[in-house]
Amino acid sequence: MRNIGPKSSAWLRQVGLHTREDLAAAGPVDAYMRVRRAGFRPSMNLLYALEGALLDCHWQEVPEQRRQQLVAEAQAAIAELPDPRRPAAGPVTTTHSDRDDEGDDAASGPDDDGRD
Repeated sequence: MRNIGPKSSAWLRQVGLHTREDLAAAGPVDAYMRVRRAGFRPSMNLLYALEGALLDCHWQEVPEQRRQQLVAEAQAAIAELPDPRRPAAGPVTTTHSDRDDEGDDAASGPDDDGRD
């Protein structure tokens, strides 16, 4: 496809976009976001290149208004991604209660003698 070089082509294949039809079904912003979510670091030029590939024009010929729209959509989608600097989750720990389970009422707390 036009505008899609070897590196971009490899990224697209790795995110399941193998044909022009796959790209058209996803759209340029979703395709760009798939590449980002896969851990690659594409520039906005990839976004323009994807749009140009779908329009069959050079990426620099994508109208400025359309570029701005694509960037706005991509930035909105990027804002919804989790912060990559923040760990996904901390370590999981298991805690055990030291209370005696003999005859304890499940609703009673450790300091509750069971009387109302």
